Parts: sequence; structure tokens; C-alpha cells
Amino acid sequence: MSSSVVASRPSPFALWLMAIRPRTLSLSAVPVAVGSAVAWCGEARINWIAIPLALIAAMAIQICSNLYNDVADHERGADGPDRLGPLRVTAAGLLSPTQMKRGAAVCSLVATLAGLGLVYMGGWPILLLGLASLVAAWAYTGGPVPIAYTPFGELFVMIFFGLGAVAGTTWLHVGSVTPAAVLAGIAVGCYGAAVLLVNNYRDAAADARVGRRTLAIVAGPRLTPWLYAVLMFMPFVFLPLFDLILLKGGQAWLAFGALPLAFLMVRRFFREAPGPVFNRLLGQTAQVQLAYGLLLSLGLAW
Repeated sequence: MSSSVVASRPSPFALWLMAIRPRTLSLSAVPVAVGSAVAWCGEARINWIAIPLALIAAMAIQICSNLYNDVADHERGADGPDRLGPLRVTAAGLLSPTQMKRGAAVCSLVATLAGLGLVYMGGWPILLLGLASLVAAWAYTGGPVPIAYTPFGELFVMIFFGLGAVAGTTWLHVGSVTPAAVLAGIAVGCYGAAVLLVNNYRDAAADARVGRRTLAIVAGPRLTPWLYAVLMFMPFVFLPLFDLILLKGGQAWLAFGALPLAFLMVRRFFREAPGPVFNRLLGQTAQVQLAYGLLLSLGLAW
């Protein structure tokens, strides 16, 4: 019997891949691409060394947050048997809390090392952004009042995985934060917030059991689908501003190519009842952000 249990246990690589949640890592990569495209379209300047360093730092911070979120929720008793989301490796006993915390520490170190190069290029604004991002990665599920247990999680994601990431990347290239970078940051951040809203809507019942007050719980089942629709469609409302007001000459309209995908996701959100089906919707929402971000980047860099 023990041999069958051992045989069915995933490999260490598969376990860590499961823990870092690779389906949504594009949330940290897309802002770097969009911020770089904004810089190129506005100033025709690109710091090629900054791009890989920014990607490493951003993705390492997201992975750090994911790992710490996994272990912190387990220690708070938030990952009970009624959880509908994907398997959590700590709660399942596949990786120990100590292993997960060490993994998060390694990711923090990687982000710090990459960030040192970015600070050398971008100065104190990048230092402040990097420090705030590391603190936020811990505070999301750590500390006495975790952000993930409040209605402000989506705002947190919009700030750090949208506005801050895009504006910070643009700063690395041109040494300033342009109106276009702010607009693009909000647009990209809307999708990051939408991904979290899917997650919290799916887990609303289980989250309420452990005392969470997420936006999905506060808004309720009637208002939450409409909030999701706003987050999914708002980035398309911004597109004419890029071409007609801010950048003049970019081809931001290419990002409208992602609009049918957004319509499909919103339709499913309204029609489906919260449950395991939302695991797939979560990943597909991240794919809409990827499509929007890549098309927008292509259009701006045209």
C-alpha cells in the first residue's frame, strides 16, 4: 500500500510547478512588455538590459506571493475540505510549510538581486517600488490584517501588477512616468483584478467560513458578475485614448482583437454557478490579459 502511495506522489519538479501556479504568471510578465512598448512609442527609447531584469524581478515577486499565500492560508485554516480551487500543496501535505517558506525566501532573494540592477538604472523610484512590492507580497496573506482577507485585494493587484509594474518599466526606459504609462497600467491591472475576482467569487462560501471579507463576499452574487464585466471591458474603453489623445500614431486599436475573448469570459461568468468550473475561467481570464497586452504592445510598438 505504501509503495502505491509513493508511486502516485508527483515529482519534486511537478510539486513546485504546482505551487508557483504557472497559469497566471503572465500577470507579471505582460506589464513589462506593455511598459516597454509605451516607452518605445512615446520616446523611441528602449533599455534592453532592463527588460530581462524586470521580468525576473516581477515574476519572482509573484511566485513569492503565491508560495507564501499557499502556506499562510494553510496555517490560518483557510484551506478546508470545502475549498473548490486547485490543490494547495501545503494543505495537501505535499510540501511542508518550512519548504514553502524557504521557496518564498529564495524567490525574494532572486527578486532582490535582479532589483539591484534595476535600482542602478532607475534610481530611488525603482528602489521604493521594489521594496513596496516585496512588502506587499508578504502582506497579501501575512501580518495581523492580510490584504487577501479584506475587500481591497483587487485594488492591491491593480496597483502592483498593473499601474506600478507598467509605470515602473516605462521609467526604466525613459526616466519618467507618462500619462500613457498610467493609462496602460490601469488597463492591464484591470485584468489582474479580474483574475483575483474570479478566484474570490469561486471561494466565497469557504472564505466566509474563515472570516474573510473579500470583494466578492461584500458585493454579493448579484453585483460581483457586473464588477467582473467592468474589469474585463474597461481596458477596451481606454484604447481610443492611446491613438487619439496620448500617443498619436500608435496602433493601439489592435488590442480590440481580444474583445471577443472578453465577451466569452463575461458570458460564462454570468451563466456559471460558483464552483470548480471557475478554475478554468480563472486561467482563461489571465489569457485574455495576455492577448490584450501582447496586441497592445504590438500596436504601440508599430
